[in-house]
Amino acid sequence: MLTAISMSAIATNGVVPAGGSYYMISRSLGPEFGGAVGLCFYLGTTFAGAMYILGTIEILLAYLFPPMAIFKAEDASGEAAAMLNNMRVYGTCVLSCMATVVFVGVKYVNKFALVFLGCVILSILAIYAGVIKSAFDPPTFPICLLGNRTLSRHGFDVCTKVVQVGNETIGSQLWELFCSSRFLNATCDEYFEMNNVTEVQGIPGAASGLIQENLWSSYMPKGVIIEKTGMTSVPTSDGAVDMDQPYVFSDMTSYFTLLVGIYFPSVTGIMAGSNRSGDLRDAQKSIPIGTIMAIATTSAVYISSVILFGACIEGVVFGHGKANGEPTWALLLTACICEIGILIASLDEVAPILSMFFLMCYMFVNLACAVQTLLRTPNWRPRFRYYHWTLSFLGMSLCLALMFICSWYYAIVAMVIAGLIYKYIEYRGAEKEWGDGIRGLSLSAARYALLRLEEGQPHTKNWRPQLLVLVRVDQDQNVVHPQLLSFTSQLKAGKGLTIVGSVLEGTFLDNHPQVQRAEESIRRLMEAEKVKGFCQVVTSSNVRDGVSHLIQSSGLGGLQHNTLLVGWPRNWRSKEDHQTWRNFIELVRETTAGHMALLVAKNVAMFPANTERFSEGHIDVWWIVHDGGMLMLLPFLLRQHKVWRKCKMRLFTVAQMDDNSIQMKKDLTTFLYHLRITAEVEVVEMHESDISAYTYEKTLVMEQRSQILKQMHLTKTEREREVQLIHDKNPTSSSQNQSNVRRMHTAIRLNEAIVKKSQDAKLVLLNMPGPPRNRKGDENYMEFLEVLTEHLDRVLLVRAAAGR
Repeated sequence: MLTAISMSAIATNGVVPAGGSYYMISRSLGPEFGGAVGLCFYLGTTFAGAMYILGTIEILLAYLFPPMAIFKAEDASGEAAAMLNNMRVYGTCVLSCMATVVFVGVKYVNKFALVFLGCVILSILAIYAGVIKSAFDPPTFPICLLGNRTLSRHGFDVCTKVVQVGNETIGSQLWELFCSSRFLNATCDEYFEMNNVTEVQGIPGAASGLIQENLWSSYMPKGVIIEKTGMTSVPTSDGAVDMDQPYVFSDMTSYFTLLVGIYFPSVTGIMAGSNRSGDLRDAQKSIPIGTIMAIATTSAVYISSVILFGACIEGVVFGHGKANGEPTWALLLTACICEIGILIASLDEVAPILSMFFLMCYMFVNLACAVQTLLRTPNWRPRFRYYHWTLSFLGMSLCLALMFICSWYYAIVAMVIAGLIYKYIEYRGAEKEWGDGIRGLSLSAARYALLRLEEGQPHTKNWRPQLLVLVRVDQDQNVVHPQLLSFTSQLKAGKGLTIVGSVLEGTFLDNHPQVQRAEESIRRLMEAEKVKGFCQVVTSSNVRDGVSHLIQSSGLGGLQHNTLLVGWPRNWRSKEDHQTWRNFIELVRETTAGHMALLVAKNVAMFPANTERFSEGHIDVWWIVHDGGMLMLLPFLLRQHKVWRKCKMRLFTVAQMDDNSIQMKKDLTTFLYHLRITAEVEVVEMHESDISAYTYEKTLVMEQRSQILKQMHLTKTEREREVQLIHDKNPTSSSQNQSNVRRMHTAIRLNEAIVKKSQDAKLVLLNMPGPPRNRKGDENYMEFLEVLTEHLDRVLLVRAAAGR
């Protein structure tokens, strides 16, 4: 009933054409959920067809025409197997006939809908008529009992131990089943000798008072003899039971949850009305009224039938696509799936299977109503008013609980099947998109998460590179260096925020078609390179301002980039391209001012594509100044990707004249151990070098050296001596020209050491010094970086953000 209320609300929230439950779920939760649940519902309905056929055959052979059985059991223990084989044969024949009728055309089946409805109503009336008749004239249905044990009628005719043949008294057919011969002096089964044979009426009728005996549950394990309560029985001395005797045994272990799973398919017809939504004149009106009334009626019929059967029947009796538009291939597939249920044959095995699929469908109907109600989407305006999200949530919870109560392993299988279908539809992409509830839920969740991110600064443990990748496009709006996006994918491994941005010169009004083409080109490349993220193309009067706008405004709230990835300006020395390197240096300054990290990929055309694999090699880190550990983090992230997975990490650091190389190596090894990073550590001694000449900001280098020395646990006296050496090596009276010469000399010496150690490395990561405060030295800064990275194939210059 809870599911019907939810379904009524969804059905009255707009036009419901053909499609039934699939249409309602997909429009509420999206095509992925609709497809997954719709296919599960289809499987459930198909198995339901098998169950209905098996139920028909069982009634036919067990009660109406037992002589029609093809397979007959030689003894009582083989009756269950023989019945299953009979059901397989007759079930297949009935299914073939039904499939033939449907192949002719569903429209002809629909014409007989009223006839089928009449048969159903007649069957229900026959139940009540039979109950009423049994109160005055009970039918003859004798049951033979030995003691209190129920006997199968297989192998004997009369329920007695002896019979009179002429003037001689001999054992009956029943006697012969329990004794060595039909003579009265034969050796007999101990229990047979000690207990009398009694014949009782199997259907004593509604007036018999049997309801008091059958009112309570009576569960039993498989293989137990069905015994009548209230009958006396003399047990054998050893308590043993001969399983070859014609007793009636329980053919399955019964318990409450199992019976729930078997009973549940009888109430799966609540979707019948919605499934015919395409044939209804006014689905919005017919589905709520018809479904709720049908549930009320059928529930009354089922509950009353159970009670009336318990009042009338002894408990020991239940122990026993074409040119006409029809989808030919779909019908054939349905028939094949239904045949699987027929071959299983056992109703007790088939019922839980279809219960899972129906319950999953009902669960998502309730979920759809609850989601739409809670989100309060503007288009959620159902005419059916008697619903509430708590009712839908309760219905969803009950469906989920029933799935695991009935059969936890079937529930898991059904959910796995639905999950695989969902992922397949998601992978292939839905052909149509509509305003479904899941998309609204995603928007609400995103808004909530963004607001939570604004509440405070993230902890350093939660820091990770959120990339803004700046790419250039040519005149045809194609990306100039697609390898930059390949490297992005390898660095992010498909996780985290990535924004790919580009700048076009001009005005937006004049260039918006080019902007759209550039965005489409970038998105295609992002999809090809498996870069999860967003694309943003802006137009500006000049590239310099456009890049500045991207750096300042990309992202939203707390979901903003903290790291910039760009390519090295290759032709910066050419006179025609002098503005390029000026823009580059300003970009470095802006990232520093914005407390962002900067990654500069040099020789980006030589970086590996995602299809390449390095079978060996090294990723070399040259850790010259302390950067908060970012140089350590990047190789770790890269090695998560299959391109770099087999590369090993090496860490190089530079020792000067007064440094203790042995202790430095030991401290760095300990430092890496605490970072849980595996790398080979090597200290490169450069006695004539001056680390302070590596950067253009003396105060910054002093802080960095102090931080790394503190990290290495040096004493306070040793740290003060190191800082004093920095002051001594950087006298303020040095001229600018002398500083440039000293820096260039340092760059040459460092480059020599790097090339010597890392020329064959697959990638070299290097601290990137900051630009000079005086803009007159910008060109010297570019030359410094050029010299520092000469003769190296792949270089990633890394400038950490302030505080990293």
